[in-house]
Amino acid sequence: MSDAPPPDTAPNNPWGPRPRKGGGDVQAETVRVTSPDLRRRAALEKSRARLVVVSAVFLLLFFAVAAKLTDATLINPMLPAPRVVQQFTPQPPPPATAPPPGRASIVDANGQILAVSLPVASLYADPRQMIDPKAVADQLKKVLPDLDEQDVVQRLSSAKAFVYIARRVTPAQELAINNLGIPGLSFQMSSDRRYPLGDTAAQVLGGVDIDGDGIAGVEKYFNKRLNDDSTPLRLSIDVRVQAILRDEVANAVSTYTAIGGCGIVEDATNGQILGMVSIPDYDANDLATAPPAARFNRCATGTYEPGSVFKLQTAGMSLDDDVIHLWDSFNTTHPIPIGRFHITDFEPQHRWMQLGDIMKLSSNIGASRIAILVGKDRQRAWLQKMGLMSREPIQLPEAALPQVHPASSWGKATVMTVSFGNGIAETPLHIANTAVAMVDGGILYKPTLIASEPGDAPIQGERVMKQSTSDTLRKILRSIVTGGTAEFGDVPGYFVGAKTGTAQKISESGGYRRHLNYASFVAAFPMNAPRYVVYVAIDSPHPTAQTHGYTTGGWIAGPAVAHVIARIGPMLNVMPRFENVAAINQELSLPDPYPVPPGVVPYGPNNPGEPDNVASNEPSPRTAKHAQEVARAAAADRWSASDAAAAKSLRHDAMYRVAAPNDAHASH
Repeated sequence: MSDAPPPDTAPNNPWGPRPRKGGGDVQAETVRVTSPDLRRRAALEKSRARLVVVSAVFLLLFFAVAAKLTDATLINPMLPAPRVVQQFTPQPPPPATAPPPGRASIVDANGQILAVSLPVASLYADPRQMIDPKAVADQLKKVLPDLDEQDVVQRLSSAKAFVYIARRVTPAQELAINNLGIPGLSFQMSSDRRYPLGDTAAQVLGGVDIDGDGIAGVEKYFNKRLNDDSTPLRLSIDVRVQAILRDEVANAVSTYTAIGGCGIVEDATNGQILGMVSIPDYDANDLATAPPAARFNRCATGTYEPGSVFKLQTAGMSLDDDVIHLWDSFNTTHPIPIGRFHITDFEPQHRWMQLGDIMKLSSNIGASRIAILVGKDRQRAWLQKMGLMSREPIQLPEAALPQVHPASSWGKATVMTVSFGNGIAETPLHIANTAVAMVDGGILYKPTLIASEPGDAPIQGERVMKQSTSDTLRKILRSIVTGGTAEFGDVPGYFVGAKTGTAQKISESGGYRRHLNYASFVAAFPMNAPRYVVYVAIDSPHPTAQTHGYTTGGWIAGPAVAHVIARIGPMLNVMPRFENVAAINQELSLPDPYPVPPGVVPYGPNNPGEPDNVASNEPSPRTAKHAQEVARAAAADRWSASDAAAAKSLRHDAMYRVAAPNDAHASH
């Protein structure tokens, strides 16, 4: 049954009749609205209401957000979080002196880089991912020409999970290997130790192994410190001084076709080493390929019979203990017999000489007679006090122990030969460091390679002799330059004081080789206020026309020391003085002959002090004090059967230098 109204029923039109379009009389039109229409209209009304409500809510939210944004940006702007501020705030660049990561750099006294670690890549592989090791090796060989292809194939064929292929790969090589796209190849970042100045101080710096750990020199001594603390390690070495010292030592070695040489410059006020050179040397970047002779540090590791530079010890110990005085004279008219051998002088004077002349003319006979008065016990005690019987406490693992006779075999022959630098072997560092104590007022410092920092307390040394002894030794050293064997070491305006040394080389079969010397020269300047000590030694030089056939320390090493002083003096702010020269020279001079104080009986021809025949005849006393000294010396140092036996074998003992009767070439 249909709900539709009958056909003749007027439509239910609440709005009234609807006019017809187009003219004529308007007649009412009836429109019928069915129930579905009503329901649809009701649904539309409900949806419209909901839209209005939703629109109102969104409008409210919009106004709320707009109000909040206005408040946050205009009225009460919000500050960004601190981490955001930090992210967008420009950061200051790191300081220029910021240390690089990894092993610390080593710099010289002025901040010049001597050693630095640079980042590099190391190529490694996982062999388990390799399908064709031979093909991989072929491709890598094209990028890394130095690669051992067979070794790489063997490594890539192993069952390991990690193998190194190449270390120290350059950035260009790293990029090329990456472009090969070979799976299983990776890079590990590491560091490469480099020495920008090459051979400068190579033996001092030493080197590191493939893992970056020190294996020699300063690198080894400070290995833990360099790995744990990235602050640069500052050495006392001054590369300017080092370069000049190397230039002069190398020039002397070349000029005299020597097998090697060494040089040391030490600060006489604190024991700091400004220069240490050993020739031949090597490029520190190529330590692995350097020959043993080049790696050998002649300054700290080599031990040599020092020759007559050791007479400084004899003069120092005898003056400091008041065994002798400057006015005493000693018999150098003829050689001293020791069994069938004799101690002779290089340039015999055949007269009685005071200590000043003994040092100026480098008399072995005079030094031996003085040493007999000093005696074995005091001689050994002095050498021990000066550090000449132990290693020098310097920051080098290679520092050598001197070669000395044990007390049981330290007889009269040893006492005499040691007095002029034979029968004992020391490192050049020992000689240079003890020379500092001789001229600086009697203070012995521990030699060091570490520079003092601003604000550090002054380095303290140990007093080993009286100030008056050091003052006298400075005058003696100056006199050796102005009127003795060290004249070639003089530099105008620097008032140099020096001592020469020449020791014959030992042969492989024992004894000494004639005409083959170890020539050395130790100097200090300026002698009126010593600042620096310079030591140069040339090993096995050959004579030239300019040296007139001589290979002594004065002719060979003296000029090199003079050149070093002239070049480094202004650099170290020690300028030559040309005013008041006469007054300074007078202050540093010794009367010749030295006058005898009134009432004093000196050693001399009428009171020899030490017998002409060292095997008998006790010396005559001159005062009550010296009577005791002479009696003690005679009792302690009289020849014994063991002394005589030792004398017979002197020529075959590598620790002695005693000349045969016809051998005039003694230590000088």
